[in-house]
Amino acid sequence: MTQHRHATITGTGSYLPDRVVTNFDLEEMVDTSDEWIRQRTGIVERRIADDDVATSDLCVHAARWAIKNANIDPLDIELILVATVTPDTFFPSTACYVQKGIGAKNAAAMDLSAACAGFLYGLDLADGMIKSGRYNTVLVVGGEVFNNIVDWSDRSTCVLFGDGAGAAVVQATDEPKGILASYIGSDGDYSDNDLLGIPAGGSRMPITKGVIDQKLDKLKMNGREVFKLGVRLMPEAAQRVLSEADVSVEEIDLLIPHQANLRIIEAVGDRLGVPREKVYINVDKYGNTSAATVIIALDEAIREGRAKPGDLLLFVTFGAGLTWGSTLLRL
Repeated sequence: MTQHRHATITGTGSYLPDRVVTNFDLEEMVDTSDEWIRQRTGIVERRIADDDVATSDLCVHAARWAIKNANIDPLDIELILVATVTPDTFFPSTACYVQKGIGAKNAAAMDLSAACAGFLYGLDLADGMIKSGRYNTVLVVGGEVFNNIVDWSDRSTCVLFGDGAGAAVVQATDEPKGILASYIGSDGDYSDNDLLGIPAGGSRMPITKGVIDQKLDKLKMNGREVFKLGVRLMPEAAQRVLSEADVSVEEIDLLIPHQANLRIIEAVGDRLGVPREKVYINVDKYGNTSAATVIIALDEAIREGRAKPGDLLLFVTFGAGLTWGSTLLRL
C-alpha cells in the first residue's frame, strides 16, 4: 500500500537578518583583512541577527514562506523537525516555539542536533516517515543564530559564520519524483570539541565563571583538520547516493553543497567531476549558517530559476560530530 509513496519538497522558504557585517567591518574588530578572508574562505559578508532575535524567530519567518509556497494550511503539518545547534533554550525545543509561531497545532515537534549536517538529517528522517505511511506532511527547518556562540576576538572562526534559516515542506506523492536516495553518517571518534564544537554548556562542563573567562562556552575549531575531513567525506557521501540511485554525475543539474568555505566547495565539486557552472554557491553572501546553508541555497536557487521542476539536485554536507549526509532529489 505504501511502497509507491515518495517524499517530495513542495515548498521552500528562507530568511536572513537585515544586518550585514562585511569583511571591512571585521577589520575594525579583529586582526584580519578583507583580502585574507576572501582568499581563505571566499566569504565577503554575512548576516547577523539583532540581540533580541532568537533562532526560532528566523525559523518562523522561513517556515511561513515555505508554507505559502507549498500552498498548504499550517494545520496540515503533522511533524516539525528543526535542525539547529543554537536552540532558543535547551528545552522546550526550538521546534515547539516554531510550532507556536506558525500555528501548526496538529504537529509533533522536535529538534535535531547534527551541526551543519542537520538539515539533511531532518530530510532523511522526513523521507523515512513519509515512505512508511506514518506522515503525509513534514516541515523540515534549519536555523542558526551563530553570533551568540562565536568568539568575536578569534579571527580564525568569527569570520566564517552567519545567521539565517531555511525551511522545506516535505509531502507524500505517488509521482516518481522527490527524494531518490538519502544517506547520513557519523563518526563519534571525531567528537573532540577541539576539532569543532563548544566545550562547555552541557552536563560534561557546566557554565561557571571560570569557563566563561576562558571562553570555553564559545565555538572552537581546528580549521585545517576540518578542511581535510570535509573534502574527503562529502564526495564519498555524494557518490554513495548516486550509486544507490544508479545516477551518473553527468545527469546532475545542480550540486548544492554545504556552504562552509569556497575552497571546500570547489574541491568537492572537482572530486565529483561537477563543472563549476553546476555548483550553487552563496557562501560569499552569508558565510556558514550551519544547519541552514543547504536549504537557504535551495530556496534561492528555486527563486533564481537555477533549480526547476524536473531538475536532478544533489545535496551534500558535513558537520561537527562528525556528521555528514547527502540527498539526491528530483525537484
